[in-house]
Amino acid sequence: MDATSFKPATWPRKLRSQEWFSGSTKDAIYHRSWMKNQGFPADLFDGRPIVGICNTWSELTPCNAHLRDIAERVKNGVWEAGGFPVEFPVFSPSESTLRPTAMMFRNLCSMDVEEAIRGKCIDGVVLLAGCDKTTPALLMGAASVDLPAIVVSGGPMLNGYFQGERVGSGTHLWKFSEAVKAGEMTSEDFVEAEASMSRSPGSCNTMGTASTMASMAEALGMALSGNAAIPAVDSRRRMMAQLTGRRIVQMVKDDLKPSDILTKDAFENAIRTNGAIGGSTNAVVHLLAIAGRVGIDLTLEDWDRCGQNVPTIVNLMPSGKYLMEEFFYAGGLPVVIKRLGEEGLLHKEAITVSGASIWEEVKDVKNWNEDVIRPKEQALTASGGIAVLRGNLAPGGAVLKPSAASEHLLTHKGRAVVFEDIDDYKARIEDEDLDIDETCIMVLKNCGPRGYPGMAEVGNMGLPPKVLRKGITDMIRISDARMSGTAYGTVVLHTSPEAARGGPLAVVQSGDMIELDVPNRRLHLDIPDAELEARLKAWQPTVDVPDGGYAQLYHERVMGADTGADFDFLVGCRGNEVARESH
Repeated sequence: MDATSFKPATWPRKLRSQEWFSGSTKDAIYHRSWMKNQGFPADLFDGRPIVGICNTWSELTPCNAHLRDIAERVKNGVWEAGGFPVEFPVFSPSESTLRPTAMMFRNLCSMDVEEAIRGKCIDGVVLLAGCDKTTPALLMGAASVDLPAIVVSGGPMLNGYFQGERVGSGTHLWKFSEAVKAGEMTSEDFVEAEASMSRSPGSCNTMGTASTMASMAEALGMALSGNAAIPAVDSRRRMMAQLTGRRIVQMVKDDLKPSDILTKDAFENAIRTNGAIGGSTNAVVHLLAIAGRVGIDLTLEDWDRCGQNVPTIVNLMPSGKYLMEEFFYAGGLPVVIKRLGEEGLLHKEAITVSGASIWEEVKDVKNWNEDVIRPKEQALTASGGIAVLRGNLAPGGAVLKPSAASEHLLTHKGRAVVFEDIDDYKARIEDEDLDIDETCIMVLKNCGPRGYPGMAEVGNMGLPPKVLRKGITDMIRISDARMSGTAYGTVVLHTSPEAARGGPLAVVQSGDMIELDVPNRRLHLDIPDAELEARLKAWQPTVDVPDGGYAQLYHERVMGADTGADFDFLVGCRGNEVARESH
């Protein structure tokens, strides 16, 4: 839907919350009386919009640990606009503290969000997110219910500095770790650098998955313009939260819903934005999953088609030089979206949560630093985006991030060195007798959605120390896993079907030759077709089925990475109908 075709609902109208609170029946009195034990006066139940504030605050999710304060600012805005704000918690999957991997719990969080929104007495919802999986999980859950919804991100942390060098959270963790193994950095310096990696509240200060998904929410039109890049501790982050609180009240009155905003055009805008910012490969699985919740036919081919000719113009780690603070000071995501519009790469009429078109929101912004947000003639990568690879090794597709890869490795044929799972990798990678050199291709199996389980961020395998000591910093790595959005390298990810489902990756053997041809989007296992067929026929599962609980549900019902790794029974928008209960 575009901004010109959306017709706001007439106001006043009967709101969903009045099913709970309107009238003098036993049920209405029951619901009102219990709410009043918090000191809420009677006139708050008079038909004004009741706005839920869906909060992923948790002290065990460090990126989101400041969201209690953000929630208070949202409440201020809701009150100012004549609404009634009510805050509620949901499951908070933390990237840094949750095992086996936060991705395993993205779908669980989305279920919590969906059922909380559907089952509670609210007319609209503000989604407070920050850490990697919280943004897609909240968008997935809200899209399934389809009540008016809007995102407020927690924002990135401040820049880090160590020994005069900018330190990007995550990116420098991988860099320093490899430097220690190569003998280029002492363990003492590595420990000292820790204090500079996370020096304020907020999510990663690189263009990692958290910043990428905040950018995706804005590019989709699900957050106010400018939301993505404001640092967590900047006063303007709190102002954004308050303005969002005001805006959701009007969205309820207009009945402006996710299904109005999350159109195919919106997703294509987001894909192109991801290419321009050098965004995380994790955005692929998350946007596929969000699209599935609103019934939009989004595929890997759309990622390749829309992103292939988009230059990466944002000079941020891990692809570039700067961090999110500089991105914000340069003008943030609105500048990038404006540039896409000027190049004919934007569906300008796509509606946003503001009620205006995305172009109307950005057409007058200015770029304040052309080294941070570059002209296309000085792009980091002329053809950015996410490369979608196919071939007999990945018939369901695999992805690679060109802006984070080494150009000389984008076309390469090498000998496979295979690790059957992450434990096999850890046990052998530092063995000086491992038969590997920089021309080889490292292959990691059984780390996909079903295999790990949860599709952990282990695809950017660290290189063998004996290779690092040669001064080599990159090798081709192939897996069915993900990698952190803060990571870099020539890393092929999300290989589908995954090894645990018997995909071709499962039968690769050490010594096989593999050909990577990114310009031609090809990933080929160089063995005869008959031999590949025989290997696949003889394959037997090696991953154990979890015995009960959520892990078993996940293993049995998770779909492949090529369709978003959502649960098969969650696909599709199920609407906001609710049955009144008698008491």
